[in-house]
Amino acid sequence: MTTEQSGATDEATAATKPTTAGAPAADAAGPDATGTEPAADGTAGKATTAGDQDARKGGEPEKDAGTEDASSAKGGDGTKDDSDGKEGGKPDRWEAFAPAPEPVPGRLRRGLRAVGRFGVHEWTLAVLGSLALAVALTWPTLRYPRHTLPQDYWDPSLQTWQMAWSGHILLTNPAQLWHSNTFFPEPWSFAFSDTLLGYAPAGMIGTGPEAALLRYNIMFVLAHALATLGAYALARQLGAGRAGAAVAGVGYAYAPWLLAQAGHLHIISNGGIPLALAMLARGHGWSLRDGYRPERRHAGWAYAGWVVAAWQLSLGFGIGLPFAYVLAVVTLVATVAWFVRRRSVRRPFGVRLLVADVVGALLFAGVGALLAVPYFKVAELHPNAARTLDDVGIYSPPLSGFFTAPAESRVWGTLHEGARAGLPWNSPEMTLLPGFVLYALAAGGLFFSVWRLRHRLLLLAGVVVTAILAMGTRFFGGTFTYGLLFEYLPGWNGLRTPGRMTLWTTLLLGLLAAGAVSAFAIRVREWAAERVPPWPGPWLRLATVLPLLLVIAEGLNVTPHPVVPVQPAALRSVDGPLLVLPSDQGPDQLVMLWSTSRFQDVVNGGSGFTPQRQIEIRKATETFPDQASVTYLRALGVRNVVVLRDRIADTPWATTIDAPVDALGITREQVGNAVVFRL
Repeated sequence: MTTEQSGATDEATAATKPTTAGAPAADAAGPDATGTEPAADGTAGKATTAGDQDARKGGEPEKDAGTEDASSAKGGDGTKDDSDGKEGGKPDRWEAFAPAPEPVPGRLRRGLRAVGRFGVHEWTLAVLGSLALAVALTWPTLRYPRHTLPQDYWDPSLQTWQMAWSGHILLTNPAQLWHSNTFFPEPWSFAFSDTLLGYAPAGMIGTGPEAALLRYNIMFVLAHALATLGAYALARQLGAGRAGAAVAGVGYAYAPWLLAQAGHLHIISNGGIPLALAMLARGHGWSLRDGYRPERRHAGWAYAGWVVAAWQLSLGFGIGLPFAYVLAVVTLVATVAWFVRRRSVRRPFGVRLLVADVVGALLFAGVGALLAVPYFKVAELHPNAARTLDDVGIYSPPLSGFFTAPAESRVWGTLHEGARAGLPWNSPEMTLLPGFVLYALAAGGLFFSVWRLRHRLLLLAGVVVTAILAMGTRFFGGTFTYGLLFEYLPGWNGLRTPGRMTLWTTLLLGLLAAGAVSAFAIRVREWAAERVPPWPGPWLRLATVLPLLLVIAEGLNVTPHPVVPVQPAALRSVDGPLLVLPSDQGPDQLVMLWSTSRFQDVVNGGSGFTPQRQIEIRKATETFPDQASVTYLRALGVRNVVVLRDRIADTPWATTIDAPVDALGITREQVGNAVVFRL
């Protein structure tokens, strides 16, 4: 029997069945053809005689509904048989044993049930799990968040200032955003390095160095949580199971090579990349496992994906620029593939989704263009800020770097000490191990996976290509790889650390691993279904979570959390423009943090490059206080100079700090552990 015949038979059978109890007869079936009317309870009622019909025609009034029901309920012997199961008006003695009716829940109970369902929802658990794991695997970041910083207090001090400055200036004078209070008197100084501008809302909360440290440490932990959640969401959207997606999320956020980047929040803040891709894929109804499903399109998710992508770009071009190019390539390939396949199979898209993509792409491009303008200004004013392929070569890792863990890895750090010694130099850009467990799971995913074979091969090709790009000029000089991007892609010549392309290598390895773990989880469920009872035993359960536990183990760290030097009291009272001595790249980053109490103009500053004028200032003030240095600083517009006594050992200021200054026309004052010279 065909499907159509079966459906017709079912419909005919349904038409002959009596109506369900409680439905009005006239609505359910209508008068019977033989003149028999269905009773109210759905059973055949009393036949309507010809006399009754004649009487009605003659004008006899019809009985009301209650009378008809009472008449039709009588049996053939005249006894009353009501529908409640009572005979002769006597109560049913067995009624007390009937089950009690289901109580109707009240508003409070319905609310509690809704909260309970939300609490055990997959995405609620994913968010909470990501947060808990972030707190645990970054510990002791939140132990003393107002006094310590992860890794060291050089670059993290710069980034604490960046968040504080963006929040402060957007509340007070947004037009001055790019002309910060550091590197006085240089303009566009906020664009001397990646800005973390996307964290500006956090920078609006609190003032001073302690608030800046607390803010940084919280965002550091949240960045790890977002990376885990973002990669988990991407793997789930592409079709991986929960266990596989968890492996992808943890492997992406806590890869051993990222442990050495703990001092670079703009690199750790990468969760917007997979999250945006997941949202865009969800909005377009596409997954790696099921392909394009038009019925699952949702323009709202597409909008959200573009917004998250734009926010990720606002955190910095260091990883944002490669993301922009990847997004452009994915969009181009998806568009071409959609039009090619549409010729053979109708593939609806929808006006709303098209509008979402156009608006979202314009938003993303607009944010990128607006952020790029200050960097073009900096490149114009400071030619020495330009990168060269020789600079890229210094930071390019060899192939062995992909199998070498940094010292911050609790599992591999000590074991790989000799391997690190064999690298060109000891740098976080040289040790790029994504994880041996991730390697093994990804290799297994090439042969046993929920992904189709062509998808596995595409993921493998992505791993190879991104790894080659991460090697920079170490792969045959980079002539046909990184060198091409450096020479011909706009903005790429501003990137000097190719090793950070390992971020994409790690993400693709995680997706391959997710396919293998998901396939294994499916097989475990099949084995469990054959058991009595059909439930996985303890060993099967352990086997399912073992890959995740091993990936977590490789993410354990021994990252130091040094105490940040306390802000000198003079920085809370002395007006700017001021110069703090000694001045150098590292100490100046601390001065930037200390300036968050008042944001007075300071000559000091540390970034990815050193402006030529700052080099001149440091050289001219080596003999301060003397007439030449005082005259130079006055001409520059500097009003005060703060010399830190506890930092001048083995420097020229150790002997000149107490020299007479009356002849120079300046005054000297001791403020805490600092000496303030007022020019």
